[in-house]
Amino acid sequence: MTTSLFAAATADLTIERIRALTARPEQVESLTLEFKREYSKSLVTTIAAMANTYGGMILVGINDKVEPGTERVVGVDAQDTIDKIASGCREKFDPPWEPAFIPVPFDDGTGRSVVVIRVDANVAPRPLLIDLKAPIRLSGQNSTADRDRLLKLAREEPSAGVLPMGQNVMSPTLDRDTEGNRTADFILRTGINLPVGEAGAWRPLSERSVAALAQALNNSAFPAALQTLGHSSYSASTGFRQHGYNRSRTARLVYRALSTSAVPHPVEAVVTVALSEVYGSSTAATVTIDVISRVRRYAETLDSVGRPGEEYRYPVPNLLDLLEGILKTTADPKVVAEIARVTDIDPALAAQPRELHLVADRHVKDLLHSDGLQEIPDAGASAGGVFRANPALDLRNAADRQEQVDDWLRQLGLDAGLTGMEDLVEHYRAATRSRT
Repeated sequence: MTTSLFAAATADLTIERIRALTARPEQVESLTLEFKREYSKSLVTTIAAMANTYGGMILVGINDKVEPGTERVVGVDAQDTIDKIASGCREKFDPPWEPAFIPVPFDDGTGRSVVVIRVDANVAPRPLLIDLKAPIRLSGQNSTADRDRLLKLAREEPSAGVLPMGQNVMSPTLDRDTEGNRTADFILRTGINLPVGEAGAWRPLSERSVAALAQALNNSAFPAALQTLGHSSYSASTGFRQHGYNRSRTARLVYRALSTSAVPHPVEAVVTVALSEVYGSSTAATVTIDVISRVRRYAETLDSVGRPGEEYRYPVPNLLDLLEGILKTTADPKVVAEIARVTDIDPALAAQPRELHLVADRHVKDLLHSDGLQEIPDAGASAGGVFRANPALDLRNAADRQEQVDDWLRQLGLDAGLTGMEDLVEHYRAATRSRT
């Protein structure tokens, strides 16, 4: 995904990653990505257009025309290409500005490279003019801003934030009953911030689009991951559907496990899409994913009706499956397409979640099954935390997704004062591979 390469450290920009990106049949040019075989004068216009819109990335040394038998990654002379682009920026841009250039060399000794041009719309002077006109990006092509768009760019706050890379979401809280007691074992939250298209800034949410998003979620990896978390505590669910208080600019899609015990919903998931309540506002939309688990409480009700057993604790493999299911869902092309439709943006602008929040009703170490885990002496205790992700990882890629889940679980273990998480996860993965 473009955002993963955009956010990657320079050392992580390798020719292997670029080849992997261009080899994907679904990877085409978009609002935020363009391929160029070599330097051309139009390249400078594309830089300005990205700077005046959502930012993005241009890869020079990539065949933009895909034909059978044609080499996609051809490379260029990096220094000569950078000199030409920088010279064009100095001559054409008003005010003068140039983006970041990163040469990524081939590994075959030819001396050729792919030049990665990062256009950060948050640091570019907007509007960036060429011949008194402001180029912009529309549907993966360059166009020119009309009068209204130009005035909007000129009035824009310097810190408006165009292409959200941080993807921060608000920390969740556990609900309490009338006596002040928490009503769930834990709540897990992730999510993304998105820009809003021009039509999305003015209209209410489309009921048809929201229904299509619910269907995409029901067909994703998310329900199966929730069933695993439930650990046989339920056999039926409502599926994702609108529930509770929905407004014209906010929709809540709720999945609920169904049981006949005193805990009717051992597992619950809520996907909330919220646009700014102020029509015409450029404030980003938010998509928040919450998972509320009450499996421990469900197990306690079984004890109360004559089925005593040891205190229930969550197996780490169940949490691993849950996290992988969530991340796989957020990278699912059908889910991404429906989120983009709801917010009226190009799917290329739908970033990936980069943060995970966990809030528990007790110390995390007391929630986890201890098999394979050891407590760190004098490590203290934690009832949750905020776990950051590596923005250079592309969650559409199974290996990258697995790396992110493993890292989140490692962070969770250390925050809870436990060691052995890596060994436990690897043992589970090895067992899963042997079964398949």
